Amino acid sequence: MMNLLSNLICTAILSTAPIDNAPAAKTLSFDASAYVTVNNQIRVAVAKSKLEPVMILLRDENNRVMYQQFVGKKQEKYAVKLNVAELPNGKYELEVKSKDGSIRKEVNLGSEPIEAPTRLIVMK
Repeated sequence: MMNLLSNLICTAILSTAPIDNAPAAKTLSFDASAYVTVNNQIRVAVAKSKLEPVMILLRDENNRVMYQQFVGKKQEKYAVKLNVAELPNGKYELEVKSKDGSIRKEVNLGSEPIEAPTRLIVMK
């Protein structure tokens, strides 16, 4: 039970700002969102405004591709759940990119130990 709880307390921080050096006036042909669920999954959704292909990548600290998905140009919306429960703790980068540019989000995965309460209140 403790192992399950420590796995469920997976910390993930998703930054929302695009990291590419594109000028602010240029808009991308897609929008992407991502968040971490309680079940150690990253949900990624892509909505495209133009008929252009998009690539979804999850890389580890050593720039190794852990997940790759190609979204065809005719597919306007795409959503996927990435199960990251088996991945080791560390920093990962989630990137959604097309020929117009990319959106990158940093993901930190880690299991926090469950701490015993530091104070106990007894009522009689």
